Amino acid sequence: MIIRKVFLITSIFFLAHQKAIFAATTVSKTAEDSFKSAAAIYVINRDDIKRSGATTIPEVLRMVPGLQVAHGESGQWVVTSRGFANGFANKLLVMVDGRTIYTPLFSGVYWGVQDVMLENIKQIEVIRGPGATQWGANAVNGVINIITEPAANTQSSLASATYGTNIDSLMARYGNKIQNNSYYRIYASRYSERDTKNLHTKTTGNDLRLNKGGFRVDYDEFEKDFITLQG
Repeated sequence: MIIRKVFLITSIFFLAHQKAIFAATTVSKTAEDSFKSAAAIYVINRDDIKRSGATTIPEVLRMVPGLQVAHGESGQWVVTSRGFANGFANKLLVMVDGRTIYTPLFSGVYWGVQDVMLENIKQIEVIRGPGATQWGANAVNGVINIITEPAANTQSSLASATYGTNIDSLMARYGNKIQNNSYYRIYASRYSERDTKNLHTKTTGNDLRLNKGGFRVDYDEFEKDFITLQG
């Protein structure tokens, strides 16, 4: 009985803590408490990403209940919900700041080239279940919305490096103020993933090398709206 009481108190504290932190916008396209939203939503915040030790977005998504994440060859990932796990999975709508990133070739996502800096991510909202009413036909089994930090929250400079058995990465970011209520940030990154090996420990020649740069400019001079330019 004592164990049950302690567990109950811990669970209530955890739920209260989560409820105080998470605010979701993907369910109804307006900010609302994730515990009151009419959907099975899971929110990964910035602290969760830091503590996870992940180096890519698919690795971060592995912590979402009900989401299946598989890693094939170098740079090849499969992220699905409710089955349909294959190299051409296209039953999830994936967005970055509300902008769809699926390829028109098969309506799926090339996860290996989505090199969004994890340090720039504010939170990731995942809806498990149909979302076509709000988001269209691609949201058959769910919606993943990757929300990045505003440029005003990423001022000054930042550098990040990772070295491991299979993965190397180097990223740099710089942000500054343009004028009143206008901010920008730029970043550059290099990511490499070594060859996978077959059963005979021979390399398959499918290593991945990805160089990428980008920017974000926020202009917030209006009372209710603001302008964001990303590239």
